[in-house]
Amino acid sequence: MKSARPKVLHAVAGRAMIGHVLSEAGRVGDRIMVVTAPRHDAVRAAVQGAETCIQKVARGTGDAVRVALAALGAVPGPVLIAYGDMPCVSADVFRGVLRSLPRKGEGLAVLGFHVEADNAYGRLVTDAAGNLERIVEARDATPAERDITLCNSGLMAATSGTLLARLLAKLTTDNAKGEYYLTDAVALARAEGLACAVAVGPGDQLLGVNSRADLAVAEAVMQNRLRVRTLDAGVTLIDPTTVWFSFDTRIGADTVIGPNVFFGPGVAIGAGVEIRPNCHIEGARVGAGCIVGPFARLRPGADIGAGAHIGNFVEIKAAKVAKGAKINHLSYVGDAVVGADANIGAGTITCNYDGFDKHVTKIGAGSFIGSDVALVAPVTVGEGAVIGAGSVITRNVPKDALAIARGTQAVVKGGGKAYLARKKAAKAARKSGKPGKKA
Repeated sequence: MKSARPKVLHAVAGRAMIGHVLSEAGRVGDRIMVVTAPRHDAVRAAVQGAETCIQKVARGTGDAVRVALAALGAVPGPVLIAYGDMPCVSADVFRGVLRSLPRKGEGLAVLGFHVEADNAYGRLVTDAAGNLERIVEARDATPAERDITLCNSGLMAATSGTLLARLLAKLTTDNAKGEYYLTDAVALARAEGLACAVAVGPGDQLLGVNSRADLAVAEAVMQNRLRVRTLDAGVTLIDPTTVWFSFDTRIGADTVIGPNVFFGPGVAIGAGVEIRPNCHIEGARVGAGCIVGPFARLRPGADIGAGAHIGNFVEIKAAKVAKGAKINHLSYVGDAVVGADANIGAGTITCNYDGFDKHVTKIGAGSFIGSDVALVAPVTVGEGAVIGAGSVITRNVPKDALAIARGTQAVVKGGGKAYLARKKAAKAARKSGKPGKKA
């Protein structure tokens, strides 16, 4: 990945890759053990809720599983082995591998998928009856073995941890990489006369990410899945390929989403909402029947009540906007509470930061804030109050009051005409090369 960040912490659809895997695995198994490298404190912190262990020396996948089994202790039931860099894999795929295990006796099951082109995946070598004989890593494969299209996804299951531990104890490093290959467990199981089955899964779910290019492919696969899920939930996407979702985006039925809308993590949208083009929404809640955008930005903590309007080039951050309020043009509302049916004029801002601390602005229900108003927090505008355009409000405004706070307007009769005349004369002087008076 050419990154200081551990590979499995690179995000797909707003969530670390390993987070996707753990979420799906948690729907299948009752105990999860994550194997990490010694230096990967960040990974251990990111997988809180799962058990972790450390593979002190990177000696291959077989050794990693041995470390995990030692940390787990006796496991009499089935064990599934998955990888943290496969963000698109689903719980159904995990269940498919487990269902392929022999119902009687001991054995293994491996998940494969078909790839027509030459690739770096291990090849699944089967007998005439379709039973798995062995797995050959790509760099150890003969030309004939590289022609096999059934490839190893890496996912493997065993009927018990006891069986797996026994097989892994026999592994050697006699291979091109000098590592303990987990894949060699298949040949060892076959040598004991044990059943080894192959389950075939969907290739788009089994993508392993080893580069930024792979990460982009995984993102595209995940986004397509999320778009289909959203459409199936009764949401209209005007141009689906231009709408980007996070793993946890929730959208109510009959919502219409325009082109070029981005949803970051932590977004919940109610039913019947209209999100117009080119909006960015993250960590926000939008109630039913709202209109948002175009070109609106809802930042974390934005809580928009039912039927509210958030218009073009409006930014909301850590603010609760109550039912029916309107903030339609070119405004910033941060660290604020906006009451029901309040109207915020174009260019209004809440001045929430004094250089040291954030402060709250409270705008009462039914109040009217004129255009180009600066509300210097902490400040409260009472219910039904009216603020004149261009005001800088630094003190609380009582309920139903009218507040105007701007400099006194001065008017000089004929001053505009005189100014323009002087400007014209100065321009002529510059053109003639003679010094002239400044306009």
